[in-house]
Amino acid sequence: MGKLVFFAIAVAVLSALIGERIVNFRRRLLASREVVQNHLPNCVPVKHLENGSEDITILGNGLAFISSGLKYPGLQSADLPGKIFCLDMQDPRMKPVELRMPRNFDVEWFNPHGISVYVDPSDDTIYLFVVNHPHHNSQIELFTFVEEDFSLVHLKTFAHELLGSVNDIFATGVDTFYATNDHYYTNEIMNGYLEYFLALPWTNVVYYSPQEVKVVSEGYYLANGINSSPDKRHIYVSDFFDQNVHVLERKEDNTLVSVKAVALGSLCDNIEVDPETGDLWLGCHPNGWRLFMSDPKFPAGSEVIRVQNILSDKPVVTQEFADNGEVLIGSTVAAPYGGKLLIGTAYHKTFCCDLK
Repeated sequence: MGKLVFFAIAVAVLSALIGERIVNFRRRLLASREVVQNHLPNCVPVKHLENGSEDITILGNGLAFISSGLKYPGLQSADLPGKIFCLDMQDPRMKPVELRMPRNFDVEWFNPHGISVYVDPSDDTIYLFVVNHPHHNSQIELFTFVEEDFSLVHLKTFAHELLGSVNDIFATGVDTFYATNDHYYTNEIMNGYLEYFLALPWTNVVYYSPQEVKVVSEGYYLANGINSSPDKRHIYVSDFFDQNVHVLERKEDNTLVSVKAVALGSLCDNIEVDPETGDLWLGCHPNGWRLFMSDPKFPAGSEVIRVQNILSDKPVVTQEFADNGEVLIGSTVAAPYGGKLLIGTAYHKTFCCDLK
């Protein structure tokens, strides 16, 4: 009889623990949040970008680089290889061009995620860093961009045991960068259930150089987007599950020291920084539960959050765009340029809107 009582108590305790974890998981995903429409003027879909535009970054001359076709565990995706597009924001036609990939590159298994561009000040060469997940692996591809024929030349692949689950990247040179890992474990069961379900703050930021590779910041529930201030003195990292963005100070040895975290009220993905104002623009998921459930009756919405004066004592956080999923599903990035805003998604359309 004693064993039966013990077993019953154990089952009750386990059930209570699982129930509490489910409630906590739904709370962290903002599962009960309803989105009120808040559209910008003249939002139109960009042609040829119907399979997602997970990350977007725009150069000072208006050239926007776009990663498309991401296949990520738990999210919808098209059964097609990933692509990189280029869009001239100064061209009124707003027609993206698919970049021609090099012959010495495995295009069939190309699965692009976060991207970053580094322009060499010595000769203006454009280096494109792309997080890639071929065969469920995690690595970073380095290309140069040839504007004359809109093609990419593959230079090298960066891979390391500390780059086990890279989400996004910020390039600091031709062979140096910061990268976020969105999982601690690479095993799908462990990272999908243990980390997320138990809410373990085990993900991190890694600095890579030919001389050393090291963890420079950790303690994130899901380290996602990464970028820097215009003067490169601070690094910004969005923590998806903690609904905030971290401000980190760069040191001479490239380590990062925490300054503060700013609450966003949404599950934010990639970060773009206005080079003139220093404002942060983030593509966010207002209801993460709907994003992962992928129920067409209850589509995931989209949200764009802007953070002004983030280094001040009183940062200003505003919602610049919101949709309940009727027209735009699963926004991951928002990139401003010349009075326009490109809003990308994980697997849906890409919008171009006029800024107010």
